[in-house]
Amino acid sequence: MKTENFSKTTSLLLIATFALAMAGTVSAADIVDPSAEYADDTLGLITFFLFFVGYISMGAAFVFFMAERNSVAPQYRTTMTISALIVGIAAFHYYYMRGVYTDLGTVSIEYRYMDWIITVPLMALKFPSLVGKDAITDEKAFGLGFTGICFTGALIMIGFGYLGESGAIPGIAGLVLGGVGWAMIIVATGTPWSSGKGVDNSKIAPELMWSTNALRWFICVGWIIYPLGYLFNPTADILPDAVDEEIMAILYNIADMINKIGFGVVAWMGAKKATEAIAAAE
Repeated sequence: MKTENFSKTTSLLLIATFALAMAGTVSAADIVDPSAEYADDTLGLITFFLFFVGYISMGAAFVFFMAERNSVAPQYRTTMTISALIVGIAAFHYYYMRGVYTDLGTVSIEYRYMDWIITVPLMALKFPSLVGKDAITDEKAFGLGFTGICFTGALIMIGFGYLGESGAIPGIAGLVLGGVGWAMIIVATGTPWSSGKGVDNSKIAPELMWSTNALRWFICVGWIIYPLGYLFNPTADILPDAVDEEIMAILYNIADMINKIGFGVVAWMGAKKATEAIAAAE
């Protein structure tokens, strides 16, 4: 009972701390009248709207995941914590990306990649925290196990993506090499139709299979929006330079809200089902 109360108190303190931190970032100088600022710029208005919605929705998702953390069995609380961390980190980065766009009129790829370099590896960690350590295999590739493959793949994907979008290397090279990192994560986690090199489907509880495969759908299909957004970055020089960077931002923002929040929601649904199964067996 004491442990349960401590866990609830910790969750409430984290929620309160996050709320205060978010509130502290807002001042009167940050207020923008969208109808006036983007009166003749529909694309700019949509971009601003999605930055703002991303900021608020990620913050709301953080509160939800932390509040729901104590409604699942103890072994699934790490999954909820990771879900909350992903959207909480993203909320702060979205606040700063919105600020750069409204104050300077540019789309910041630096804040975007600072977010991804932290949150993408955390998204891969959802698998061992949700399916359980028994479902994670001992197979290795180049001396790397499941966690090593996912982290290395994330670093390759994000690192080369940034180099390509910033113009440090040819855009097409960043796209292809970043895709290698994405493929590494898919190989490790598996697809909706097969086990991964690092995940054994036969050892996953039946009540968790839907959520596990939903996470795989996000990685295999949901993440396709990111390379599509990459194509629209003028500095990547893949499509004509006349393409607006706002289109890139719109695609990225939509992808982030779907993948980060959706990733957490399906993990929460799986954890709830598993918790109900545990309670029914007792």
